[in-house]
Amino acid sequence: MNDAAIAVAGPVVKPARAAARRDAAIAQALPRILAPVAIGVITLLLWEITVHVRGIEPYILPSPLLIAQTLIANWGSLQVSLWVTLQTTALALIVAVVLGVSLAILFTQSKWVELSFFPYAVILQVTPIVAIAPLIIIWVNDTRIALLICAWIVAFFPILSNTTLGLNSADHNLLNLFQLYGASRFQMLRFLRLPAAMPYFLGGLRISGGLALIGAVVAEFVAGTGGQASGLAYRILESGYQLQIPKMFAALFLISLSGVCIFLVLTLVSHLVLRRWHESAIRREN
Repeated sequence: MNDAAIAVAGPVVKPARAAARRDAAIAQALPRILAPVAIGVITLLLWEITVHVRGIEPYILPSPLLIAQTLIANWGSLQVSLWVTLQTTALALIVAVVLGVSLAILFTQSKWVELSFFPYAVILQVTPIVAIAPLIIIWVNDTRIALLICAWIVAFFPILSNTTLGLNSADHNLLNLFQLYGASRFQMLRFLRLPAAMPYFLGGLRISGGLALIGAVVAEFVAGTGGQASGLAYRILESGYQLQIPKMFAALFLISLSGVCIFLVLTLVSHLVLRRWHESAIRREN
C-alpha cells in the first residue's frame, strides 16, 4: 500500500475502531443493566401476585402497585422529608471528606501523630452510633447539627483509613527518586502521594456515601423530630404509629433509591477521575 492509500485509509480506520470500541462497551454494559432490571421486575411481579392471591392485608404487606400509588399521593410530604435527609447526608459526607483527607495527610507527614490519634478514630468507628446518638442529641442544642454529627461519625472512618493507606502506598522506588532529586515534602505529597492515594480515596468515598445516608437515617430515628422539616425516618415512624404501612414502604423505597443513586453517582465520579490513567479503570484492548 502506497503513502497516498495509507493517508486516505487512516481517517477511515480511526472512526471504525472508535465505533467498534463503543459497540463492545455497550455489549458489555447491557448485561449489567438488563440482568438486575429483569430480576427486579420478576420480584415485583411475584410480590404483586402473591399479595393478591393470598389476600394479604395492606397493613401487613402492601403490594408494589399500592406502594407506588401511595408514593404519588403523598409525594408532597415525602419529597420534603427526602430533601431534609439528603441535605444531612451530603453535608456529613462533605465534612467527612474534608476532615478525613486532612487528617490522613497529617498522619502521613508525621508517624507520631498517626500512632497517637489513629486508635481513637478506630474507637469512634466501632462504637455503635445507636448507642451514642442519644447523648449527642442531648449535648447539642441544635437538632440538625446533632444529626449531622451522627451521620459524620459513621461516614468519617472509611475515608480516613483508605486515604491514609493510599498515601502510604506510594512506590518506594519513586519516593527514593524524589528524594534523590531533592524534592520537598510538599512536592512529594502533590506529585506522588496524592495521585497514588486517589483510587483508595475514591473507594472509601463510595463506602462513605452509603454510610452517611445510614447515619442520617439512624440519627433521625433516635431524635424522633417531627414537624414540617422532618426526615424520612420520622415519616417511617409516623406511618408505623398510624398503621399506614404503604406509606412506610414508600418512605423506605425512597431511602433505598437514594442510597443506590448516591453509589452510582460516586462510582461515575470515580470512573471519570481514574479512566485516563489508572489500571483499575482503563479498558484493556484486545
